[in-house]
Amino acid sequence: MDLNLKNKTALVCGSTQGLGLASAIEIASLGANVILMARDEAKLQAAIHKLDTSVGQQHAYIVADFSKHENVNEAIKAYLKQEKTIQILVNNTGGPAGGLAINANIEEFLQAFNNHLLCNQILVKALLPGMKTAAYGRIINIISTSVKQPIAGLGVSNTIRAAVANWSKTLSFELAPFGITVNNVLPGFTQTTRADYIIKKKAIEAGKSESEIMQELIKEIPVGRIGQPTEIGSAVAFLASPSAGYINGINLTVDGGRTACL
Repeated sequence: MDLNLKNKTALVCGSTQGLGLASAIEIASLGANVILMARDEAKLQAAIHKLDTSVGQQHAYIVADFSKHENVNEAIKAYLKQEKTIQILVNNTGGPAGGLAINANIEEFLQAFNNHLLCNQILVKALLPGMKTAAYGRIINIISTSVKQPIAGLGVSNTIRAAVANWSKTLSFELAPFGITVNNVLPGFTQTTRADYIIKKKAIEAGKSESEIMQELIKEIPVGRIGQPTEIGSAVAFLASPSAGYINGINLTVDGGRTACL
């Protein structure tokens, strides 16, 4: 199996913590140069020291605020002016706040659409020429199992994640002839700050302890535990590898079997 990413460069978004950082660590462990992208420079500086450099990788970071797609556009263009080429893109950013879809205001939908789909589109268009020249490209979107089965209480997220999934599938048809694959990783319940937020919110709404909510959620997972960020990162890293070259346009569910559909 060819998992070697030496001499490849990956841009990993939302990579100062959680699933983004875990993905960056796993990709770097396969030999790739990694560029971290997030809005907090101090956290980026701390995160970059967690990346493997054992085969001479050169890591970097880009400061960009995904709530402002113009800022993301300016930041990636400035970086690419240095004649840099990036073959792997991991799109990842924090999910919208919880709540019923019917109670959400228009601004919440617009902001989520901006943070996720518009920023993803900007980055793909910016990196596409380099991927085409290299005849190697991997676009991996970390989204949610809500693509297959909407999650109660996450109305805006369910809506926007589905839009990203369909955007991704469309791109998979368009870009495959250039040696570029486009896939989605759908994390289930995973030990992240996002999961902590959801548990706390559910506990308040139900008048229960966070421990009780945690146990209720675990009962829904066939493997009997929540996932770890490294397990999501490993799936992302595999899809970035040469061995995944014939995998294109899929939703890869990583949820311990919780999603009740194929």
